[in-house]
Amino acid sequence: MRGKTAEDQNLLELLDPVAEAAGYAIVRLRLMGGEHARRLQIMAERPSDGDMNVEDCARLSRAISEIMDAADPIAGEYTLEVSSPGVDRPLTRLEDFETYEGYLARIELDRLAEGRKRFKGVLAGVDDGQVAFDIEGEEDTALIPFSWIVEAKLVLTDQLMKRGAEVRAARLQSETQQPTSE
Repeated sequence: MRGKTAEDQNLLELLDPVAEAAGYAIVRLRLMGGEHARRLQIMAERPSDGDMNVEDCARLSRAISEIMDAADPIAGEYTLEVSSPGVDRPLTRLEDFETYEGYLARIELDRLAEGRKRFKGVLAGVDDGQVAFDIEGEEDTALIPFSWIVEAKLVLTDQLMKRGAEVRAARLQSETQQPTSE
């Protein structure tokens, strides 16, 4: 889910070590567009706190640009976009489903399950490589194999907005407490 196509996966193999060396984790990578005017979109975060501010985006963009210029893995021209996953982020790694346990999400599967592919409900953790999910309108918690999930995203709610505000406040507080170097 972090990359949809084989080309995305190849780019992840190239860029994951670059991001890790710079102190970030790639949440999602998508190479979009046709043969011309392509766009390489990378969502990333700091593994330590899940944050990604403008300075982080610029730092990671520079690191990725150096490798992309040297390796030249994309034919033709493209635009690089590095961003934060945002508050209503995509859930692309098994750990994301654990981190955001208790939050409302939408999940799309690569196959039919009980006659449908799309579900909305509350994340209930992870159990042995499966996502535990309290589907709206169902009594029992469903266990969905992570490998079946093609798209998953948090739903913007007051609860999620409050969490985002708390994370930002904690980051700002820690930034103001750090000594500045002159």
